[in-house]
Amino acid sequence: MKARTISLIALLVIFCGCAEFLSLLQTTGTLPLTESEVISGLREALSTGAKKSAEKLSLENGYFGDAAIKILLPDEAKTIIDNISKIPGGEQLVQDVILRINRAAEDAAKEVAPIFVSSITKMSIQDAFGILKGTDNAATTYLKNTTYNELYALYKPKIQASTEKDIVGTISTKDSWQTLTSRWNTVANSIAGKLINLKPVNTDLDDYLTNKALAGMFSKVEIEELKIRKEVSARVTPLLKRVFGSLDTPASN
Repeated sequence: MKARTISLIALLVIFCGCAEFLSLLQTTGTLPLTESEVISGLREALSTGAKKSAEKLSLENGYFGDAAIKILLPDEAKTIIDNISKIPGGEQLVQDVILRINRAAEDAAKEVAPIFVSSITKMSIQDAFGILKGTDNAATTYLKNTTYNELYALYKPKIQASTEKDIVGTISTKDSWQTLTSRWNTVANSIAGKLINLKPVNTDLDDYLTNKALAGMFSKVEIEELKIRKEVSARVTPLLKRVFGSLDTPASN
């Protein structure tokens, strides 16, 4: 085995040249990465980052307690919020709606991991090398491109169930939203509305909230990816150390 390794090194020196080979060793700390190592390392990194993100978000207050990704009603809902807040207990009603929406997202996050894993196992060699040499969020972009539709289908029904729950009497968040936008659009589409350049509101509430929830999910995946790329301590296995160590800038003498 040792003789074969020495022979391989000798061949690399002959064909690559001493300078190139030494540079290669400085970059990787060992022999060149194989295709198998790259794809296995990327799959491991993606699985680690995606699972950590999903686990964090699936906890109570995973969304609701994180100001960076907490799901709020769209700006067009300000009129609803302002009016409901004027009635006794109204402010609490608004907060209950926001809490329920975020709880629905936290519940959906519990089912995210298998979707990510399915996508990761289908990664090709070309995908892997593209991610390894790509931008700092290349892995996150890959996951987003390959899982978004399936994740959307997972999240939206849970978000929708939250917006359809009654908040005041028999009025739900969605009822209030539709009433508000319908009245606003009547004015905006009128001759007077057009003269003063009012714009109709066509926001699909469930679609808006679902996309906000997924944006929060992928922002957390991106953070985990950046850690693995930039922080040696985040590379928790020998394979991650070897694959992502190949990206580290060699220390200058």
